[in-house]
This record gives sequence, C-alpha cells and structure tokens, in this order.
Amino acid sequence: MNTAFETYFTALRGKRIAVLGLGVSNRPLVRLLLEFGCDVTGCDRTPRDKLDQEVLDLEEMGCKLRCGDTYLEGVEADVLFRTPGMHPGNPAIRGLAEKGAYVTSEMEVFFEVCPCNLIAVTGSDGKTTTTTLISEMLKADGKQVWLGGNIGTPLLPLVRQMQEDDFAVVELSSFQLMDMTRSPARAVVTNLAPNHLDVHKDMDEYVEAKKNIFAFQNEKGLLVLNHDNAITDAFIGNGKTVKFSRQAEAHVCLKGDMITRGGEAVLNVNDILLPGVHNIENYMAAIAAVEGLVSDETIRHVAKNFGGVEHRIELVRIKDGIRFYNDSIASSPSRTIAGLRSFKEKVILIAGGYDKHIPYDVLGPEVCEHVKKLFLCGATAPQIRAAVENCGMEQPEITDCGDFESAVRAAAAAAECGDVVLMSPASASFDQFKNFMVRGEFFKKIVKEL
Repeated sequence: MNTAFETYFTALRGKRIAVLGLGVSNRPLVRLLLEFGCDVTGCDRTPRDKLDQEVLDLEEMGCKLRCGDTYLEGVEADVLFRTPGMHPGNPAIRGLAEKGAYVTSEMEVFFEVCPCNLIAVTGSDGKTTTTTLISEMLKADGKQVWLGGNIGTPLLPLVRQMQEDDFAVVELSSFQLMDMTRSPARAVVTNLAPNHLDVHKDMDEYVEAKKNIFAFQNEKGLLVLNHDNAITDAFIGNGKTVKFSRQAEAHVCLKGDMITRGGEAVLNVNDILLPGVHNIENYMAAIAAVEGLVSDETIRHVAKNFGGVEHRIELVRIKDGIRFYNDSIASSPSRTIAGLRSFKEKVILIAGGYDKHIPYDVLGPEVCEHVKKLFLCGATAPQIRAAVENCGMEQPEITDCGDFESAVRAAAAAAECGDVVLMSPASASFDQFKNFMVRGEFFKKIVKEL
C-alpha cells in the first residue's frame, strides 16, 4: 500500500532539491531525499574544512555540497527546504521563490505526511517541559508516543514506523512556524513574551508566527491557551478553545493547592516533583492538552515521578552544602524570572550572554528581590546591570566577569554552605557556545570539577 510518505518523496524524483542548512533536522532529510533518488544540493554557511564528517558522508551518498560564505550564490532549485534558523524573507529564498521554487521545510513535510495523532506545543517559555509532560502522560497511559520537533529526534525519517493510533508530540519554535500552512489537531500556546527579536523583524511578526500553530485547525481542533498571558488570552481559534489559569477561573485552574479541570479535582500541586510555580502552569497546560486521552491517575503518577528535562533548573551537584543548578535553557528574561521564583531563598545568579535585542527592564526588580550576588558575562551584561541599577530597589552585589567560565568560577568561589548557585543567563548562548545545551554541559563540567 502506497503511503502519503512514499507518495510525497516519490513525486520529488526528477526535481532539483536544495536544502538550506545542514543541521540536525536537515541531515536525515537529505538522506531520505537521496534514498528516493532525488537530485539534492545541500547548502551550509560552514566552511568545508569545518564540516562534520556526517555532512561529508552526505556528499559520498550523492548530495552536492555548497559551503562557506557564498553557499547561497547561484543556487537553482524546484523545491527549497528552509532550515528553521533562516528567515523566510532571506533574499536568496525570496529570489528562488520568485523564479518558481516551492519553499517548504522538514517540519512542514512531517505535518503533511504524518499518519498519526498530532499534538504540538509552542510558547516563549515552558514549551519543552510542557511538550515532555504531554509525552510522558500519554506514554504512562500505554500509548505509543513519538516526541520531537524542536526537541528530540527528527521525526520525518520515523514516519514509516508510525501507526494511525500513535501520538506525535511536537515542540515548535517561532522559526519553524513562520511559514507553516498546517496545524495539529491539538495545539498548546504556553505564553508569549518578547523573544528572538534578533531574527524576527518585530514583536508582531513573532506573535503572528506563533499563531500558525492553530491558524489552520478546523472546527474539530483543540486549542489550549494561557488565560494569564494577555497575548495568548486574546487568541481566537477555529475549533474548541480551552484555557488554563493560575490566577483566575478557567477550564483548568488552581483552587488552593488543587489543579482542577472542568471543576473536578485532578492534581494536588504538592505532588509535583518539579520546583517552581511555572511548572504548575506547565502541568495545567499539559492536563488541558490530554483531556479525554489520559486518566487522572496517570497524570498524578507522572507528577510524582517526573524529574524534569535537562538544562531546566537541573540540580547538577551539592558540594560543601552548596546547590548548583543548570538552567541554561533560560535564554530570555521571562525564563530566568521563572527560575528565580522557584527558590525560597535568595540565590547567587550567573547571567548574561548573546544579545537577542530584547528588553531587560522586567528582570531588574526580580533580580533585586531574589538574588544576593549577581555574576555577569557576555554581551548582555551591561543591559542586565542597567536593569538592576535602574529599578529603584536595593541591589545585590554585582560582578562583571567577562566570559562565561570566569563567571561560573567566581560565583562558585563566592558561595557558602546553604547557598544556591543558579546559572540562568536570561540570554542566548551563541556568543560563546553552539547552543544552550553545549553551554549547560560546559557548566556541569566546571561544577563537577570544583
């Protein structure tokens, strides 16, 4: 029996295919295209002498490589696969589209050919934990789950293993959503705050990209929104919309210590293993998303046993009574604020990094309230310092350290028994690291060597 997957890739034979960006998600895509006999050109800014062996192996398999600063010059294609990190408005992409090239992406194709139930999550903060919670709840209820998208394994190559009754649970970034023309049956938007304004031309574009997660749902679609976030609360879906709230009455809300759904008690927040009120919100979003799919008993089981996702307020080590936490995922002020509010005591904070051109004003009061010593590094150090100094509150001790490693070591040296050292940068990692995961691993390496 011919599947949608086979039909799609078979139809690409004889067409000129250009894959822009040879990162984690696009490498399996290139292998698939080559498997189906397609004419593939892989384009990547990385100079040839710095390419991974995995990319060079693609050339051995038949992919034509274009590398270095001129990687987009002279590209000709009938079909263009955009990497998530490349803006659809890139002149090279626009130029090829004007010549008749069809522009798509690995994620767009996955949504087109996926044979099973689709649940997707986006937002500025909490999307990875919420996506993982939904996956854990479904798995604990005995369902076959495929976790991917912006986290985990690229899902497109796994489509041939998926069955109709399975669930694909997908995290989607604004970059992936920008030119999507399909939406999942169940969509979750955790919250929205300024983020990635180094790539998006403005906040409006960022918000419009996020809307694509539900824009193409039909009347049978389910949209889960955060009632406490002004931006998401104003969204209007095409199908059924349910909201969750920690602060007000909603379909899923907090009454005392109890998360309720439709007025019925589901989960006592004291049973949630993850620290922080933001994780209560993540649970509420997940509970709304799995309604009718998972038993309340299963939800409670997951809450009592799920220890969290790596690089998200991850306890790395306790040394001499000092607790070291890795919150490298916190690449925005709102994410760091959530991390700071997770601790009862004032913490020693390591912050700063790559500048995404987002405002830091909101971070100042939170640092003054929750931090006793602040160690700064990276391009955003002056902005974070200014936010703290200009908020009109009593300030913690602030030390500028220049680079990341110096900040970590200085913070560790300043800590005493009973202290919490929290690496929660409120900034992206790209000034010194490939991504937040590499930054988090480096932090853990330093801490474990102390």
